Amino acid sequence: MAKATTGICLVDVILFSFFLVAPRAFAADAAVTDTLHGGRNITDGETLVSADGTFTLGFFSPGVSAKRYLGVWFTVSPDAVCWVANRDRPLNVTSGVLAISDAGSLVLLDGSGGGHVAWSSNSPYADAASVEARLSNSGNLVVRDASGSTTTLWQSFDHPSNTLLPGMKMGKNLWTGAEWDLTSWRSPDDPSPGAYRRALDTAGIPDVVLWQDGVERYRSGPWNGRWFSGNPEAATYTTNLITFQVTVSPGEISYGYVSKPGAPLTRSVVLDTGVVKRLVWEATSRTWQTYFQGPRDVCDAYAKCGAFGLCDANAPSTSFCGCLRGFSPTSPAAWAMKDASGGCRRNVPLHCDNGTTTDRFALVQGVKLPDTHNASVDMGITVEECRARCVANCSCLAYAAADIRGGGGGSGCVIWTGGIVDLRYVDQGQDLFLRLAESELDEGRSRNFMLWKTVIAAPISATIIMLVLLLAIWCRRKRKISEGIPHNPATTVPSVDLHKVKAATGNFSQSHVIGQGGFGIVYKGQLPDGRMIAVKRLHQSTLTKKGKKDFTREVEVMARLRHGNLLRLLAYCSEGSERVLIYDYMSNRSLDLYIFGDSGLRLMLNWRKRLGIIHGIANGVAYLHEGSGECVIHRDLKPPNVLLDDSFRPKIADFGTAKLFTADQPEPSNLTVVVSPGYASPEYAWRGEMTLKCDVYSFGVVLLETLSRQRNGPMYSLLPHAWELWEQGRVMSLLDATIGLPLSVSGPDHTEMEDELARCVQIGLLCVQDAPEERPAMSAVVAMLTSKSSRVDRPKRPGVHGGRSRPPLRESELLGATDIDDDLT
Repeated sequence: MAKATTGICLVDVILFSFFLVAPRAFAADAAVTDTLHGGRNITDGETLVSADGTFTLGFFSPGVSAKRYLGVWFTVSPDAVCWVANRDRPLNVTSGVLAISDAGSLVLLDGSGGGHVAWSSNSPYADAASVEARLSNSGNLVVRDASGSTTTLWQSFDHPSNTLLPGMKMGKNLWTGAEWDLTSWRSPDDPSPGAYRRALDTAGIPDVVLWQDGVERYRSGPWNGRWFSGNPEAATYTTNLITFQVTVSPGEISYGYVSKPGAPLTRSVVLDTGVVKRLVWEATSRTWQTYFQGPRDVCDAYAKCGAFGLCDANAPSTSFCGCLRGFSPTSPAAWAMKDASGGCRRNVPLHCDNGTTTDRFALVQGVKLPDTHNASVDMGITVEECRARCVANCSCLAYAAADIRGGGGGSGCVIWTGGIVDLRYVDQGQDLFLRLAESELDEGRSRNFMLWKTVIAAPISATIIMLVLLLAIWCRRKRKISEGIPHNPATTVPSVDLHKVKAATGNFSQSHVIGQGGFGIVYKGQLPDGRMIAVKRLHQSTLTKKGKKDFTREVEVMARLRHGNLLRLLAYCSEGSERVLIYDYMSNRSLDLYIFGDSGLRLMLNWRKRLGIIHGIANGVAYLHEGSGECVIHRDLKPPNVLLDDSFRPKIADFGTAKLFTADQPEPSNLTVVVSPGYASPEYAWRGEMTLKCDVYSFGVVLLETLSRQRNGPMYSLLPHAWELWEQGRVMSLLDATIGLPLSVSGPDHTEMEDELARCVQIGLLCVQDAPEERPAMSAVVAMLTSKSSRVDRPKRPGVHGGRSRPPLRESELLGATDIDDDLT
């Protein structure tokens, strides 16, 4: 890997003090150009700007950090920093100086007066007087000989940070051993190298891999001539946006891309959370739009299903893993715990000896091709010749086309002789031909035999099924008598043994506790494959008849639901007096912490993230009400019950009080439910009536709280206060100051944000109307949030239920603070 050059040549340290006392006129001159010449410098507050104005080089402080770094960013989006010089050696003062040393290297001085070098290009040159540094229109900072030869001495594109720009590349120079890869920041406030590295795997077919602390986490799939086989989404943006460039030569294996003429700005970045994004600048909204994000789902986890396993993200079961045809789980017990990392074993041995074989091939369609570490490649033969070569090689386990360009079945040949690892279904995936024993394919058997087998087997199978059903009913009745917990036959979430739950949580160790409440304690756990889980253990005191009913209800409800904005239940444990629920672990905890927590956490949720969270919650509730084929009322929607994943995507949780109704059942009313104060609708608070519109009301409260950071409760009612500000056209006064714009800011950005905020607040106020029939359905809420063409009715002033309207804020409490972050992206 080519590291950012931090080693400091001794010659660079011996600098004349000229750079520290150079006239300000020199620096000012440099700030309006793209080039830094010898004898001049750039100080903190001054910049280089590329000739076309796209990129800026200068000093900056990331996030809430006060430390200073030298970097390159997009001029239209200063937060989009794409390269950092002194990642490991930040400056603690604002007196940094960038200059060209007597030895010809580009150096960053800390400005302390002693000539200390914080960073250097380490590119000494004999004719130092002719050296200059230029920021190109591609964002590449180039140190070169400007005397006429224009020899490149050093360039930032050879030392990437966390961003891949058009014209950059990842890969390896096979002659020099130099490598180019991306390394995440440690955090949004710290650009030093983090835990994640994105690199081009050159051991097989070029394949972009994400590593975490040396462990392979995500693989894009081998290059197939058009895209990386696990990322067919690339077809949607290679038409008008970019062109991929993959080089495979004796001297270099690399991957990069270039922008097409007239295309908008784009970048590929690996975030500190391990998420890889393709971002495209939308000039109208002045925001970065996500065109691709990976890992996309659980099946993108490297080797999720082990050797000869196949992952299906759309599988009805929560395990997502299955074995390839002709294979069975190596450890059925581990698979029962949703740990499929041990993979699968072959049912029937292959029959191949000295090139003589009866083996045949099964077609596996629409997949990301497996890891090619144990594969051989020949681009010069046809797929038919590839099949013949595989047949003749007893070590060949599978084959596929290496290049899908030209249509048909493709061309070229990939032959796997080791394990088939990291296989998953993807849209527009490729065909893989898997070698199996002849008996596994049932070839050569006559239709008459198959018909006879069907005729004989059908009544036998029916009898067996009836016996199994009767036995299952008896067992369930016995369990109901012994445990007093009803069992829903529709429940597909697996049950796990208590000892496995204890192993994952350190025997419910106090050090694993991440949350607790009246219901019980939540522990952080770890599965044998390293995956983190959240374990919810109910208090013994809650295991009354109602407590057991709530537990069973949560299992039943969540087993029926599958949506990206709902927390996924992995398994449960009902053993003796223990009741445990096992969920996906959400590293960012709950929305409550971010909107009502300290300012540091609130700063992490900028305007766009909060809108995304609101949209996600709306989608999740709409799915519960109308999209799941069931009618599910959550009944306790509030910020603590909205969890956030690594990308701050909301996941609605806590279905212990939820109610599921089939399509032919009427909407419920007069249910005994404890709804959290501040989120209960008037009809429930007054009459105990619970309908779908109660969830709509709770959503409206959550929306307004997320935007304002003001909690609706018994002391003050946020709702009338929000309506008054909306009615007066002062919605910016409602916005949380940590994400607002200063009052003095004006222009198109401010106007667009205010219009968007006003519409969002108006939708929230519609949701909290006093009369249930005046609240929109959640499907209508989603439409209003996502489409400006959808009509939004004028809301009435909501009533005050159990509290006073919040008094108007003083002017100093609005958006006048000078330290407010005015970034909208």
